Amino acid sequence: MTANAVGPDTAAFNASTIVPRRAWLALIVLLAGMFMALLDTTIVNVALPTIRTSLDASESTLSWIISGYALAFGLVLIPAGRIGDRFGHKWVFFTGLAIFTAASLACGLALDSTGLIVARVVQGLGGGIFLPAVTAFIQLLFPPRTRGKAFGIMGAVIGVSSALGPIVGGLLIEALGTDTGWRWIFAVNLPIGVLALIAAAVLLPKGAEGKKTSTDLVGLLLLSASLVAILVPLIQGQDAGWPVWTYLSIAGGVLLLVLFALWERRVASNGVEPLVPPHLFSHPAFTGGTILALVFFAGFTSIFFTISILWQAGLGHTALESGLVSVPFAIGNIIGASQSDRLAQKLGRTVLVIGNALLSLGLIALFLILLLVPTADLTNWDLLGPLAVAGFGAGLFIAPNARFIVATVDRSEAGAASGVIGVMQRIGAAIGIAIIGSVLFGNIGPITGPADLPAAFGQAATPALAVSAAFAVAAFALVFTLPKRVELH
Repeated sequence: MTANAVGPDTAAFNASTIVPRRAWLALIVLLAGMFMALLDTTIVNVALPTIRTSLDASESTLSWIISGYALAFGLVLIPAGRIGDRFGHKWVFFTGLAIFTAASLACGLALDSTGLIVARVVQGLGGGIFLPAVTAFIQLLFPPRTRGKAFGIMGAVIGVSSALGPIVGGLLIEALGTDTGWRWIFAVNLPIGVLALIAAAVLLPKGAEGKKTSTDLVGLLLLSASLVAILVPLIQGQDAGWPVWTYLSIAGGVLLLVLFALWERRVASNGVEPLVPPHLFSHPAFTGGTILALVFFAGFTSIFFTISILWQAGLGHTALESGLVSVPFAIGNIIGASQSDRLAQKLGRTVLVIGNALLSLGLIALFLILLLVPTADLTNWDLLGPLAVAGFGAGLFIAPNARFIVATVDRSEAGAASGVIGVMQRIGAAIGIAIIGSVLFGNIGPITGPADLPAAFGQAATPALAVSAAFAVAAFALVFTLPKRVELH
């Protein structure tokens, strides 16, 4: 969201021709929060098998741990940004970070799978509340000539936090054991969170009341209810045997989405700012771009969900060994992201085409490897090449993608468009995990003893990766809805 709450304290930062040291210190605080929120989107993947054993969790619980976090995170991004615009972003950031930190403790102390799911959802809510304030403060604290550097540092933090997640998670479980190691994956947020809260109270400027905005609570409730109605049967359906209620729930969710669209039109016609401005979708390229964001993240975020389950539950590797599998992807991702802005300036949309093509090829190669190589014979080396290619492609794609989508609408609509894209990315991640989890756990072969585990989980992971690859190929087709060239600032 574009920030408008600029008070005397904030204005002092912007008025200076030289960025004060305090602004850079404030950036460290903001990025510490972002680092935790994004680390927790990937660090949990390697802990899923140990959580399953420790809490005797169901297969659907593992999907909820990822999907619940992503969905809650996405749904509050726009309302939180608007509340920050209205009342100042400092205390919105502080509140969200406090909720996230407290929920991290609750995750680590969870006694059963239900408690862990609830804590993860609350953790996602906290992350979604404070994340919009990060970009808003960068806009407020840094003049245009240094703002690009600040956003570049933010981009590096995004890449590193996502890449480090599986490795840090594996190290913690390896060092502290499978029974308690997964709890420290969440508890490690506590010292960082507490220090960041103290620093935020001291270093972040207060701001002041800005423009009056509407949070569109009815629209938020309709959108939330529709997505929950669709996600619950997708996640629970396999465990429950796909009874009638699952189909009725999905149908009801679709109906609620229609009601949400009608409500947003009504709100807009009354001169009030809706949660999702309907006029944005009068631009066909923007519509295609938002679908692209959803589909890409549905395929992208589900890769290591599948690989972690296969590597640990199927092949008996440790969490650390599972985390190390992701290293080629992480390295490729960081390299791709570091080159994406330069290549986007030079090649335009072609950089997105290349990035998505490489991701698709990498996932197709992974699928073929699982299809052709006996699961028991799989090693890290078999996956190294495809994962490095897929990671490089994802790195090329993710950074410039949102700016290309935003460029499909008028400049005055850029803030609203950015908010919608962020929500679609998180919803895509939640839906992707729900679908992939259902495919994965629905295709596990018969298990009569330990010797059957590799074949059983290999049989399940193969179609799951095929679905991830299908999402990537669909995203590749949608890239061509975006403009060939845009001005990237």
